[in-house]
Amino acid sequence: MHPAERELVRSMLAKKHAGPELDAMLASSVVEDMQDGGMGSIRFLSRHQSKPVFGKTIAEAEYTDDDGVLVTIVLNIDETGELYEADFWKVDFAPLKRYPMPSDLKLQK
Repeated sequence: MHPAERELVRSMLAKKHAGPELDAMLASSVVEDMQDGGMGSIRFLSRHQSKPVFGKTIAEAEYTDDDGVLVTIVLNIDETGELYEADFWKVDFAPLKRYPMPSDLKLQK
């Protein structure tokens, strides 16, 4: 997991899951890029399931990319409660111009 991805997820979860447990979980996370046209989405690879199943959304944020276009980010867990994906959606479907910093985010949920 790239440090920028780790910090983004940490900032989205900080109010709900702060502390060493979250840091340990993120330090051991392995992710892969999702085929989303360069919008930045990542899928967490499960250590316990070969085909994890979407569970629910646990955090939402948005920010404005450098081209002025709104980007929504949702953090999802699988049905067992493990991190499933960080799904980015840029409203014009264009690739990201700049990956967000935690200070860019407006947390929604």
